[in-house]
Amino acid sequence: MLIAFFPFSILGQIGIGTTTPNSSALLEISSQTQGVLTPRMTTAQREAINSPAHGLLVFDTDLNSFEYYSTSTTSWEKMSSKTRDNFVLVKSQADFPAVSGGSISLDENTYYEINGTVTLSASINLNGAYISGLDAAEDVLSYPGGIIFKGTAGGSIRNVTLTGAKAFEINGPGISTSSSLLLQNTTITGMTTSVGSVANIGLFFGNVVQFVNNTNGATYSNIGNLLLNNQAWFGNNQGTYEKLTGNFGLIEKVSGFSNVISGSSLGFDPTGVIGITGSAVIENVVFYGGGDYIKSTNTYTGFNFTKDWTVNCTNIPAESDNVAGGNFYYNGNLTTGFSQTISNNNAVKITGGDSSTNSTTGNSLFRFTAPSNNKLVYDGTKKRNFQINASLSVRGDVSGEYFAFIIAKKGNVITESNAIVRIENSSNIQNVSLNAIALLSSDDYIEIYTQRLVGSGNTSLSVFSENLSIN
Repeated sequence: MLIAFFPFSILGQIGIGTTTPNSSALLEISSQTQGVLTPRMTTAQREAINSPAHGLLVFDTDLNSFEYYSTSTTSWEKMSSKTRDNFVLVKSQADFPAVSGGSISLDENTYYEINGTVTLSASINLNGAYISGLDAAEDVLSYPGGIIFKGTAGGSIRNVTLTGAKAFEINGPGISTSSSLLLQNTTITGMTTSVGSVANIGLFFGNVVQFVNNTNGATYSNIGNLLLNNQAWFGNNQGTYEKLTGNFGLIEKVSGFSNVISGSSLGFDPTGVIGITGSAVIENVVFYGGGDYIKSTNTYTGFNFTKDWTVNCTNIPAESDNVAGGNFYYNGNLTTGFSQTISNNNAVKITGGDSSTNSTTGNSLFRFTAPSNNKLVYDGTKKRNFQINASLSVRGDVSGEYFAFIIAKKGNVITESNAIVRIENSSNIQNVSLNAIALLSSDDYIEIYTQRLVGSGNTSLSVFSENLSIN
């Protein structure tokens, strides 16, 4: 009779093929020539097991897979190691699809992993595929003298360095489509022509992208959602770093920096934008280097953008409806002033009878206009409260009369802004101060009115100064 003895410790550990089972294991099997064979059975046999324990493991010969029982789902679950069948490791151009029609057209929804430096002899048509390296410093796509990505479809590009004549020449199916191009953790360097152009796609998302020593920058045209996040433009780039043309749904440029050297480059050019249906935002981007940071649209003196934009960045003026404001002032002869006629007890806008002697000038206007005398029009897009302050110097023609001076919004007086003056005699000049808070929507306007409170018929005031500011 043969008796087999298995070594075990006083704690009940068992070792098969080893006399020193690991202290954390109740059972350790050690072999360099044999494996462990679990019970093998058909699906019917497996399902016939009575009250299987949680974690019970068998090999199903019908399904050709390991199956374990889960009491949480009261069912058998398959053990499987998932592998991609749409993965291609790319160490040279030969690992891509063959050049056809002058370009390399990738297989849609396929993941191409760049390993090392891959030198191209033709442009890549992304065709909805994914290109990624593991480290942008090590994994490079190079096309000396050529355009790296060219075609009519987007895709995804991550963790690579791009170098050649031009990185992109992509013209998609349209601004309102679901087409997209994702560019992330990528370095674009040494482009001898330009970074290139992306046009007519639904979404472009550039995130954590470095631009180094390129002859010219990138042009974005007709894009539904343009998202530029953490774009790093170094001072050795030339030309216009980022240029926008055409129509956009949303523009958002956030974080990052543009080192713009004087005389050699331009940071951002929005002058080609035709329309923005949503909004446009530039926030927390650092512009520095002393060059031309923004090519201005010259909508408002001293500012760079149209009213569609919200801007809050280092070294360029902040622009948003929250900082809208302006003022007007009487620009006539302060010693003679102008005469304002008042009929009965009607509230009338202070205009004077002759625009050649009564005129006001608007200045420091941002998202306000001054289209006519004694009038400021809100040109912003968002409704908000404004603080309004006004002052006048006046003299009445008839002693004992009372006059109210009021700020008006769209011809409706704001009662709480009233200031009252009694005319002591016809030679004294009196000062009037007004203030109010008004909620303005786009195209609402502010004016100064006056009203005689007692008496009837016509009377007049002499107005020597008139100023109003709003912010």
